[in-house]
Amino acid sequence: MARPMWSYPNRWVLVAVAALSLATGTKGQAATSISQDAFVQVDQTTVNQILDVFQQAETAIAAENLDRIMTLYATGYNYHELKQADIRKIWRDLFEEYRDLSEAHIFLQIVKVGSESNAIIEVTCTGTVSGLSKTSGLRVPIDSWHEEVHYLTREDGVWRIRGNAGDRPRVLSFGKAPHPLF
Repeated sequence: MARPMWSYPNRWVLVAVAALSLATGTKGQAATSISQDAFVQVDQTTVNQILDVFQQAETAIAAENLDRIMTLYATGYNYHELKQADIRKIWRDLFEEYRDLSEAHIFLQIVKVGSESNAIIEVTCTGTVSGLSKTSGLRVPIDSWHEEVHYLTREDGVWRIRGNAGDRPRVLSFGKAPHPLF
């Protein structure tokens, strides 16, 4: 029998972090963690490398360092036909509109598909991104996702964000918004 949606502890943590952040208008903060119930099918070195990618993103976002953020994306990045140049514009627009960006990532699953140079890491994640509007001064939710899969590929000896795997679906499933930032 399926568990009710709110019986998963990580959902409560995510809701609490998002609600507190939105309610208090706190300075941007970042948190990347692995759920204690996560299914991890890679070695600890790979886990550390994947965490490092997201921690580098947190640092670059906090510094509003667009060039550093873009080094985390694979050269062949493709998310439903959005390419690196599109993602650069999205981040630039976010930095123009918001300050003190906050993000939270809770990894629920980390698996490796393929081997050697064709390996892809699939990170199933729940998370949020919010920022303080430069116009209103209010904390605004920018993006949120539930059990979205982040795809990473090895490029120049490091893991980089790849986009999505496979062909673009004709129609997104009900309740599924595009999630190109990570």
